[in-house]
Amino acid sequence: MKTKQKILDQTFDLIMKYGIKSVSMDDISRGIGISKKTIYQYFENKKGLIQEVIENFIIKDEADITSIITEAKDAIDEMLQVAKHVLVFLRSMSPSMMFDTQKYYPQIWERVENQHFGFILNTVVENIKRGQQEGYYCEDVDADIISKMYVRQILTLSDESIFPLSKYDRSDLYKSLVTYHVRGLLNDKGRIKAQNLQLE
Repeated sequence: MKTKQKILDQTFDLIMKYGIKSVSMDDISRGIGISKKTIYQYFENKKGLIQEVIENFIIKDEADITSIITEAKDAIDEMLQVAKHVLVFLRSMSPSMMFDTQKYYPQIWERVENQHFGFILNTVVENIKRGQQEGYYCEDVDADIISKMYVRQILTLSDESIFPLSKYDRSDLYKSLVTYHVRGLLNDKGRIKAQNLQLE
């Protein structure tokens, strides 16, 4: 089990750095320091390996976000801490990572959209409700509508036809989106609370 987890962890590091398409099974073998034969004892092919790597990431990322939510002082703090968590991920990720997944592994990307973005959607809904209960977010904001709009906007950030990698940095795009989202939610009390908070 330790060997399998090592393969998963090292493969994740490689594809985060170089993208999925650029990393071959030979690269993974050399990077980990074990034979391809050993890798194939645990994974039938590269697609199966990548799928499990991403499944592993989803589980860990959702656990990390859940922990952030539990420890957050209020809804504003929660939103900013989750955003910082995502920014760390985006800055360590190869610019082609999402594009590679969508183009070459559409079934895996569909899993990310359906499960992970479903989790994010629910997280945003609960954050909006929490902010309204705490008196920091506008009461007339519809949590269901705004959360769906927000998640759809996140997906748009990876659309090459709108935001080509040659022109836009993914982390800068996400910072702009979060700033726009939070400012749209805050009421007067919330703006006072958030005036000294920084996303960086």
